[in-house]
Amino acid sequence: MTDPVHELIAIFVILQVKHFICDYPLQTLYQLRNKGTYFHPGGIIHSGLHALFTTAAFFIAPPGWGLGIAIVVGEFLLHYHIDWSKEQLIRQNGWVVAGREFWWAIGADQLLHYLTYILIAALLVGAQ
Repeated sequence: MTDPVHELIAIFVILQVKHFICDYPLQTLYQLRNKGTYFHPGGIIHSGLHALFTTAAFFIAPPGWGLGIAIVVGEFLLHYHIDWSKEQLIRQNGWVVAGREFWWAIGADQLLHYLTYILIAALLVGAQ
């Protein structure tokens, strides 16, 4: 692709589909229950899947090796810490599914993931 607008849209679609696949069909109860325990394999596996599947966007705008590695590592670290922080906030405050604060935390978590994808797309298209 050579049109940056089309590249951005294609990358956003890929990253949104990736997000759905990794957060819902591929996320196990083991991952879900353990994302709030720092360095637990459940959270590492979950974030690792997100980082791995992010490489699908590289088919639209292939980065050089350095940028590609930086994006994958950055996605892993950001995803891991966004999820871990959300879990800490929910647990420390005793927020429950029926409460609005719980859903604000979930919404903020999703917003931060989506902003990460905007950054990834900008880096990929900007590197072309």
